[in-house]
Amino acid sequence: MKKYLKAIRKAFLKSMAVDWFDFLYLHSSVPVAKNINHDTWIDYLVKLTDKEGMRVLEIGSREVVNSSFRSRFKHAEYVGFDYYSGDNVDVVGDVHKLSTYFDKKFDLIFSEAVFEHLAMPWVVAEEIVKLLNVGGYVFLETHYSFSSHERPWHFFQFSENALKILFNPQLGIECIEAGCSNPIAGRFTRYASKYLRNNPVTGLYCHSEFLGKKVREVNDFDWKKVKLEDIVANTVYPEPEK
Repeated sequence: MKKYLKAIRKAFLKSMAVDWFDFLYLHSSVPVAKNINHDTWIDYLVKLTDKEGMRVLEIGSREVVNSSFRSRFKHAEYVGFDYYSGDNVDVVGDVHKLSTYFDKKFDLIFSEAVFEHLAMPWVVAEEIVKLLNVGGYVFLETHYSFSSHERPWHFFQFSENALKILFNPQLGIECIEAGCSNPIAGRFTRYASKYLRNNPVTGLYCHSEFLGKKVREVNDFDWKKVKLEDIVANTVYPEPEK
């Protein structure tokens, strides 16, 4: 009976020109980024902040694929920050001490493919917010699911929910949008534990994105003093099935 039902399911999906992994993607509960997905986020940020008098800081600005975002900001003042010197880098330093390198704040601070390489991302979140003007924006794109790379400095993978925790209301940040993009089809290999072999892995996305706005100044933020209920946005851990 199970084989019969499986055959019917495959035939149905084939008739719709949708394969099994696409079917799983279409029924995923993970929110898909719209304005800030992998293909559109830079255009969206430019529309928001490329204006005379605005200051923009990119974290991890060093050119590694012969391209940079500097040219996209034709009106705002763009500053590139990186751990190493190189093309498109104006300031070299440790992002965990970001606020010590600047005496003027920014209207946008953004990074792409950086946060997975940070040893203490919660510290960096505070440093970024310190450098933002009230009304300024923070944007991050990092990896939700991706191959291990640049080891040993590949420390974390982030869901969009993790980014919302890092940049939370208690830190003075209002979430404008958070989501994921670039779905991945995955399965366990034949080298996995026996009960997992060849099973599909659902809900995989290469990128997670977050756009927030600083709505107030916070001078006494301390992770140790933050109440859990204040940063989980009225959600609870799913109750056990009865």
